[in-house]
Amino acid sequence: MTRTEILEELQKLPMAERLAIAEAALRLIREELRKAEPSVTGARRPEQLVAAAEALLPDYSARGELTIFTSLA
Repeated sequence: MTRTEILEELQKLPMAERLAIAEAALRLIREELRKAEPSVTGARRPEQLVAAAEALLPDYSARGELTIFTSLA
């Protein structure tokens, strides 16, 4: 079934049923992402944190104020 066909069929269903299908689809996607993430969040996480800290090092070393990074709104 193509994406267009799926969307056409969804339009024929009541709103509550469409929401239930959308929630189920999102749940499946989240589960797949969780299964794929360990390689990113596990092994590479320390590397990502080091890279982020190194990128901000000049800002901290300048001894200036860091309020530029805060949201005052």
